[in-house]
Amino acid sequence: MVLSLLVGVFATLMGDWLAIRSTRIEAQGSAGWDINLLARVVAAEAQGEPFAGQVGVAAVILNRVRHPSFPNTLSGVIYQPHAFESVTNGLIWRRTPDATAVSASRQAINGWDPTYGAVFFWNPSKPVSPWIWSRQIVVRIGQHVFAR
Repeated sequence: MVLSLLVGVFATLMGDWLAIRSTRIEAQGSAGWDINLLARVVAAEAQGEPFAGQVGVAAVILNRVRHPSFPNTLSGVIYQPHAFESVTNGLIWRRTPDATAVSASRQAINGWDPTYGAVFFWNPSKPVSPWIWSRQIVVRIGQHVFAR
């Protein structure tokens, strides 16, 4: 409990710092996205998933940036409290993104969205909040389902 709280505080502070340092810059197009941060989340959330599933995880994050119900920056979405298990538990900092995670992130930034606009994903074989099952499932890729 205390560790989870500390990780949450750290993630919030890092999110604030990263929001200032490196976020999306509209005028620069894809060059404004922090590819390393996005690839870290992909590696932590979807390592071992098919390539399309890794792109899907990145696409969900980018879809959230564009969606009015979520923060409008990459770091804001990623560090939103309890949004991603790998951020909450610190796995994002213990897993180095491989070439596949980086490539999947680039594909999503360049417009490939195999989730058709999903803003949620989860692994149904893991414990999740019952609320998530109220979301409309759009597609299943590998072990993840993607939903709106």
